[in-house]
Parts: sequence; C-alpha cells; structure tokens
Amino acid sequence: MGKTIVEKILARAASKNIVSPGELVDAEVDAIICHDVTTPPAIKMLEKKEIFGIKNPERIVVTPDHFIPNKDIKSAELNKILLDWAKKNNLSHVFPLGCHGICHAIFPEQGFASPGKIVIGADSHTCTAGAFGSFATGIGSTDLAAAIATGKLWFRVPETIRFNISGKFSPGVFAKDLILEIIKKITVSGALYKSMEFGGEGIKNLDMDERMTICNMAIEAGGKCGIFETDQITEEFCQQSRQNNPNLTPNFLGEIEKISSDADANFEKIIEICLDEIEPIVAFPHLPDNGKKFSEINEMSEIKIDQIFLGSCTNGRFSDLEIAAKILKGKKIAKNVRMIVIPATTEIWKKCLQHGFFEIFSEAGAIISTPTCGACLGGHMGVLAAGEKCLSTTNRNFVGRMGDPKSQVFLSSPATAAASAIYGKISDPREFF
Repeated sequence: MGKTIVEKILARAASKNIVSPGELVDAEVDAIICHDVTTPPAIKMLEKKEIFGIKNPERIVVTPDHFIPNKDIKSAELNKILLDWAKKNNLSHVFPLGCHGICHAIFPEQGFASPGKIVIGADSHTCTAGAFGSFATGIGSTDLAAAIATGKLWFRVPETIRFNISGKFSPGVFAKDLILEIIKKITVSGALYKSMEFGGEGIKNLDMDERMTICNMAIEAGGKCGIFETDQITEEFCQQSRQNNPNLTPNFLGEIEKISSDADANFEKIIEICLDEIEPIVAFPHLPDNGKKFSEINEMSEIKIDQIFLGSCTNGRFSDLEIAAKILKGKKIAKNVRMIVIPATTEIWKKCLQHGFFEIFSEAGAIISTPTCGACLGGHMGVLAAGEKCLSTTNRNFVGRMGDPKSQVFLSSPATAAASAIYGKISDPREFF
C-alpha cells in the first residue's frame, strides 16, 4: 500500500519504514517557530523545571509579531522575555523590531521553508508552511517547551483528505475564495485532525502565495495540517528565498526534494475541485464556513461596512497588497469607512513602498501600519466597537475576534476587500477585472 505525503514525512522523522493513520510516533522536529505570546510561557515552564538547554538551537526561528510594536506593559514584558532568552542562548535566527514580521510570512520569506520537513509553532496558523510540502502544525506552549528541550515531539499520524485541483481561476477570483469555498463545503470540523492534501494538474496555476493562503486556513476546517505536493514552483521559491537570508544554518539548506503521495496511497476521502467553478465568496459571522457567494448576498439588504482590514498571515503578502492597490488606484474609499493596511513583513513593507502602493492607499484614504498581528486578533491597530462591521482578509470571524463581542467580522479576498472599501458595502470585485 502506498503512502501519503504526511505519512512519508512522519515515518522519516520517526526513523520508521512506514507509519499508519492513528499510530502515535515520536518524531524529530526540523523547525520551531517562536513568537511573543506563546513562547514566554514555554520558557517559564522550562525554567521552573530547571531545564536551561536547547536541544537544537539552530532550528529555532524567533519572530515577535502579535503585539509588535509593544502595545502595553504586558506585551513589552512578553517581548523582553522572548528576546532575552534568544540572546542568552545565542540563537541565530531572530527577527526583532526593524526586521520583523508575522511569523508565518517571515518563515518562508527568509528561506526556512522546505519540502519534507516537520515544522511546529505554538500558533495555530503554523500550517501555512504546508504550502511547501512540509508537515507544519500548531501546538501549545507545553508541547513547545518539550520540543525546545528534546528536539522531538509526539504526533498521531493523521488520516488524509485529498483535494484534486483542476482548472484555472476566472478573473477576480483568488485563493482566499477557494479555501472559503472548501471550508463551506466540508464545514469547520470537516477535516478534524486530518491532513488536507492539495494536488493535481491545477496546482500549476497556483503560485506559492496562493498555496500559503490555502494552507493557512486548513486549521479553520479543523485540519491538523494543510499540505501541497511539490513541483518546480515550490523549488524555485525555496531557492530564491534562501538567497534572501545569508545566515541560514545548514539544517535549513540542502536538497529541495519533490514530494507527493504514492498513486496507491490510502486517502480517507477524495474531493474534486475545479478552479473555473469557484466564485468570489464572503464568510459571514461568526464562522469561516458561513460562506455566501455574491448571487446569495445580492438577495439580502445592503451590508454596509465600518472597517476594511487588509493584511495578516493569510493575505498580507506583496501579491495581496498589489491586487488591492490596482483596484484602489485613482479611487477613494467610501465616506465613513476606515481602511487599515498592514504588510506582513518588513521586506514586504519595503517592496510596497518601492512600488508606490503606499501612495495609492494613502491617496484613497487608507492608513498603513508596520507589520503586526494586532488587528487580526483584536489586540490593537483596529479594534472594533459594539455594532461595527469589518470586512477582513484574515482567517477568523469568531464572536469578539477583532474586538467587542457585539461587532461582526466578514472574511474575504483582498480584491473583495478593496472593492468593498470603494463602495462602503460588501461588493463583488469582478467588475475591476
């Protein structure tokens, strides 16, 4: 019997010939992502147990991002604990304020992502790195502490749902629409502790930014991970991103392998997805599976928006901001609508500046912030008041996610967000393409 991508990765990491779904394995971890909210508790746990060593310090990537710049005394203390720990242990891969960014965007941008690896982070959207053919998954602070100390972690081998991708997006339709459509189809618990594997002829029409958006939201369907089979697009991105970071330690270098499931692999389910059939979609409050297409939205009363948020680990990459900039160029944001734009990393921020996007956003009436997770999780830089509605390019629209529990969050692609900013209500982006 053939094996899925995840089964192959976990077998290698556990020094086994084969593993099967449901089996528990003790696996070597290839990369650990540490940010400012969940890592300090792990550090304190280790210190309490008088465990001060790090098994594989060269495999740790430190990225303060959730409350950067520090929004209050508590966030300042968390950031200090993280950076003091990194300095004390002479960690090589640290991205403090000034070269910072959202961890799930910094990680691939700086050459750390590679096929066939196990990537963990105490953040649920660590699954973003599955776009590169890695088994990437979020964990808690306790498991993070264990992995820092031992270099290993136990996993239950997940079953795999295979998504066969074919076709090509129509103009005005994007990866965010695809993943929202998938989550609508299978629901927020439809892939509970499953590997969501994406492959097929159609993935050649999805660039790495689009693949990251899709894998980023695997957790919103309950998935243990999202993972793409790899191809030349993967290889070229990895080679280019490694050039961005001359300080990569050897474990992040080496051959960029192509990895895919065997033809006779055992999938729990196979779902066919044709990109030509995907339409722009918006997830209504208060779950990501509450998706509605514009044919359905237009039957409702007009939904006016108070805030537009463009950014996050889901859609804060250069290509996302480029799409919005093209729509907003020469136009104005609707009266009584505020728009917040946050590039995901410092490098993306610089590139947007060089390409004139900030002038376009500013002239349209938007504001631009330094990279931070703050607005996405209702921490700072865009907290909502009771009764307010926000159309967001983020990944979650739970009750109170971006502020007051009586506020509402709608999820969309950057194109839909930009079009809606112009009209002041949820609007179909296809007229701009």
